Amino acid sequence: MQMRELGRSGLTVSALGLGCMGISFGYAAKLSRAEGVALIRAAVDRGVTFFDTAEVYGPFENEEVVGEALRPVRDRVVIATKFGFAIDPATGATLGGVTSRPDHIRRAVDGSLARLGIETIDLLYQHRVDPQVPIEDVAGTVRDLIAAGKVRHFGLSEPGVATLRRAHAVQPVAAVQNEYSLWWREPESNGVLAACDALGIGFVPYSPLGKGFLTGALTKVDAGDFRASVPRFAPAAMAKNQAFVDLLKRVAEARGATPAQVALAWLLARRPYIVPIPGTTKLHRLEENLAAAEVRLSDAERSEIDTAAAGLQAEGDRYAPQQMAMVGRDAPPPGANA
Repeated sequence: MQMRELGRSGLTVSALGLGCMGISFGYAAKLSRAEGVALIRAAVDRGVTFFDTAEVYGPFENEEVVGEALRPVRDRVVIATKFGFAIDPATGATLGGVTSRPDHIRRAVDGSLARLGIETIDLLYQHRVDPQVPIEDVAGTVRDLIAAGKVRHFGLSEPGVATLRRAHAVQPVAAVQNEYSLWWREPESNGVLAACDALGIGFVPYSPLGKGFLTGALTKVDAGDFRASVPRFAPAAMAKNQAFVDLLKRVAEARGATPAQVALAWLLARRPYIVPIPGTTKLHRLEENLAAAEVRLSDAERSEIDTAAAGLQAEGDRYAPQQMAMVGRDAPPPGANA
């Protein structure tokens, strides 16, 4: 497996990571704990060193699975987790909305460390910007946790550009984790990638396969699957969005790859500091995704994809309205009441 540095952070990881959420959260069916552990260890055996989870996945359950899988190989892997949703630390009940109050961050980190069974979180993300808490307070709290040895690196997920820059001025941001794929390219136009270029910040695309759609294998969404509430996965939207899959299939067939591999190779070619984290619950899909690191798209192939994609417009939002309201927003100015 090739390795990549996340910006200028000094944090080096496998060119493709594993998003672990779907192992125990978000879909109509989840893996058993033993199956989840086995899949994560299979990824380690195949060269993956970068694993992503969050306290809200479950809640809590996914961190426990990731911890059990990775503790035996702790010295070989980088573990990322996230704080920021309002969760009862005693019961794991979600309380609705977000919170990044400093006291909550500290409790969340202690809880994550206990569930993961590790001494230090390699990369700690704010999961979503809290519109009630200045990002300077958030970054300062993480800076203190780094000084205490509980965290190594700081990250943000789906921040507004101004918030990203303000956070980086207090505590260097190692990575931004935003949705990014052939059918969601807003990081190219909203200033986030430009800020990463300028500041030396790594970029970690989640849903790099369009929440599974760009694989070409998804024809319907089952009840109980989080995608059932996503406008982009309404039947009429899926029918229109098939044009993205058709484009990937055309390029993939010409070079003996799969649509998923071309979609991931396209992302890898966008920036040398981009590290996608596709998720899966199936070993054969894991192996298919990892093989994308060996797919080198030619200039002609990249041009073909970009030219064709420029004529396509994805149908439907990437989240339901409540979740859409949480992305790309900015934190209040310093001095605002938390």
